[in-house]
Amino acid sequence: MKNQILLSILLGTLSFTSAAAQDKISSKKQAVLNSVEKHRKSLIQMSDSIWKYAETAMKEYQSAEILADYAEQNGFKVERGVAEIPTAFVASYGSGSPIIGILGEYDALPGLSQQAEPRKAPLEAGAAGHGCGHNMFGPGSLGAAIAIKELIATGDLKGTVRFYGTPAEEDLAGKVYMARAGLFNDLDVCLDWHPDYKNKAGTQSSQAVTDYTVSFKGKSAHAAADPWNGRSALDAAEFFTTGINALREHVKPTVRMHYVYSKAGDVPNVIPEEAAVWIWIRDYKRSGVAEVSERMKEIAAGAALMAGVEHKVTLNNGLYEILVNERGAKVLQKNMELVGPITYTDEERTFADTIMESYGLTSQGLHGDIKELEPHRELQGGGSTDVGDVSYIVPEISLLATTAPYNAPWHSWVVVACGGMSIGHKGMLFAAKSLGLTMVDLFENAGLRKEIREEFLRRKGDETWEAMLPEGPPPVPAVTN
Repeated sequence: MKNQILLSILLGTLSFTSAAAQDKISSKKQAVLNSVEKHRKSLIQMSDSIWKYAETAMKEYQSAEILADYAEQNGFKVERGVAEIPTAFVASYGSGSPIIGILGEYDALPGLSQQAEPRKAPLEAGAAGHGCGHNMFGPGSLGAAIAIKELIATGDLKGTVRFYGTPAEEDLAGKVYMARAGLFNDLDVCLDWHPDYKNKAGTQSSQAVTDYTVSFKGKSAHAAADPWNGRSALDAAEFFTTGINALREHVKPTVRMHYVYSKAGDVPNVIPEEAAVWIWIRDYKRSGVAEVSERMKEIAAGAALMAGVEHKVTLNNGLYEILVNERGAKVLQKNMELVGPITYTDEERTFADTIMESYGLTSQGLHGDIKELEPHRELQGGGSTDVGDVSYIVPEISLLATTAPYNAPWHSWVVVACGGMSIGHKGMLFAAKSLGLTMVDLFENAGLRKEIREEFLRRKGDETWEAMLPEGPPPVPAVTN
């Protein structure tokens, strides 16, 4: 056993906290750990390939293909192009209950191209990059799913494992379209993970958000010769944003509103006939977002009236907050502790220190330890995710895994760089192992699934999930050669 642990450290894998911890691992859970190690090279290669592709929302053709192909090669039945999204797919193995799902993302962010170097150095200036680590998300989750598939194939587990290839998380709400198509309805439990700068079981929620375009239409005229004949759509847009900024004083502290002018005229000497504002509204509950959204619509109508123009408010999409499941998080916590902390080499620690200093921040090192389970806090800040919609349909268990230096700036080139090298790889493998072990518990323990379901129903209460989407198909960009 000592030789095995030493070999694991030399290979840069995850070490267990102690020999005693290894003794607690069942043969099935050991098989999961062995499976992730067996597929280690392929998982890293997929992550690095997706990192290089750096495809943005609804354009992840190569990224989706590499994941779907590997799932097929490992015996999964793959349905591609689900929910009318060419880059979405579902890979299934097994039959009957329970049905346990796991999510995988793979979309990049625009403008964050970066080499796997500790100083800012774009691979291609202005190109996209994985500033949220989604290149690791998909392969890590697939690694866990494959480990469970192998146990089902040998008869050690019974039921169905399902890997969801979920595009467009950063923009366009891919999972919401998949949810609208009913793809999560029959799951008993679903799992996901996200790259982070700490290892934690998810006990905190996200923010709900709605995404609108507010457009105004007036009449053009010469801005100097006869401006009285014009009706400025830009005036209306400015009245609108002035109203939104005045509203900030009268909303709850949990509310966030941010906007950009997406259209504001073409040249100064023409009264703008058209203008538009792209606005996001967030709160810690969907009900709070809905309340502020109604005030926003009233402000838009008032702005149009003041400028004497027409207006239109268009819903682009909206996301629910994550419905936390503490019972599931407790199970995940125990399995993370069985996997043990991530260990780092001196070279990796130097990389982390250098990249934080290069960004202009004080380095706080790499935190590969397992953080204690936090009690759930009702009020949340931070960002939003379409995982929230899934969590209102099926109990959701979430994990955070260290893939970057502590307190690294997310959605930045720092995260891109770390996701393209061993720091990110180790976090991905930690996530695959921890989630795989947790899935063993979910397959084996019907009582556990019942407890998780009961908490889900209690937290959900009377809320009925409805997709916050415009009518019609997903906004899939046209493919250009």
